[in-house]
Amino acid sequence: MLSPALLQDAAERFGTPLYVYDAAEIDGALGRVRAAFGDARVFYAMKANSNFTILERLRARGVGFEAVSPGELARVRHLGCAGSEVIVNGPAKTREEYELGQAMGATFVLDRLSEVALVAPGTAVLLRVNPALDVSTHDHLATGAAKSKFGVRLEDVERGVKLAREAGLVVRGLHVHIGSAIREAADFGMAFEKLAKLDVGTIDVLDVGGGWGLDADLSGIASKARQARDALGASELWVEPGRYLVARSGALLTRVVGLKQTGRSFVIVDAGMTELMRPMLYGASHPLLALYAGGTEGVFDLAGPACESGDLLASNVTLPTPSVGDAVAVLEAGAYGAAMSSTYLSRSRPAEVMYDAGAWQVIRRRERPEDVWRAELAEAPTLA
Repeated sequence: MLSPALLQDAAERFGTPLYVYDAAEIDGALGRVRAAFGDARVFYAMKANSNFTILERLRARGVGFEAVSPGELARVRHLGCAGSEVIVNGPAKTREEYELGQAMGATFVLDRLSEVALVAPGTAVLLRVNPALDVSTHDHLATGAAKSKFGVRLEDVERGVKLAREAGLVVRGLHVHIGSAIREAADFGMAFEKLAKLDVGTIDVLDVGGGWGLDADLSGIASKARQARDALGASELWVEPGRYLVARSGALLTRVVGLKQTGRSFVIVDAGMTELMRPMLYGASHPLLALYAGGTEGVFDLAGPACESGDLLASNVTLPTPSVGDAVAVLEAGAYGAAMSSTYLSRSRPAEVMYDAGAWQVIRRRERPEDVWRAELAEAPTLA
């Protein structure tokens, strides 16, 4: 991650709230994935962060994309991606997604058996398997649990593959994604072993998704994935990292607007749930870095500006006591930070900047108030 001096420089140059990214860290994360998974094809789960500059950087390094919405498909089309570079996934694809994805020649991940009738004969598909596992992550992130909305039940997979082939679809293989922020290789191994026992005939792809925690044992996960690929007789292994590639590259910079004591001690800052939803959405914990030399250390809640009691970026964290105007960096925020930011309370979404080869680049300008309401009016008024 970038040095405190560079983070402070960014806050002073571009203002706060601000998202900053370290291009070298993105490259490093991709290198770690390739070192672990060898010749596996890498498709970036772009929902983690779909900024065009990041997508272009990854594509230049041979990475494809997993798209899960019409907007994401529109982005990869704008990039000029070929169908071989794109996977279309998601539990509720629209007609627009089917039409655009098929026109591109993308590979579709079928999330339920009824999707067989929704794609045209000749379309390349993977069947997503729900391995019905309890894994070590938040319930909202456990996509491979029996109660989740994702994938086809194990007992229905062989029938699903048969139906897809009878409908004229090109069944390339199987897909599994058990959740996000999962650290233990054993969790992934259990899922891969269940797939390896299926009898689905000849396939050429096993797509093992992503969801690896930032400190996960990639080599252990990759070893178990290759064993499952070989057991199924597939020739290709595909992976879909999202958060792993970009989380550590990014930080959210915010400034202190005040301190407050109630039943707890608060540091009130200019960023909150509208800039970084993860802490409120599923209790995510982000490391903090004080970009100031403060006074005596204290235990604080880092609270945002929204009129919501849950608008906390961090709870019970030890920080040097700050002064108004001091900056704090919320680290590991490159994934699901800017991507989930909102205009709730008519707040303008923050700017995004990238540090690359010794220079800053603005990769998304800060919104203005009129940007927020532009679609509501025939002509947005200009502020004086």
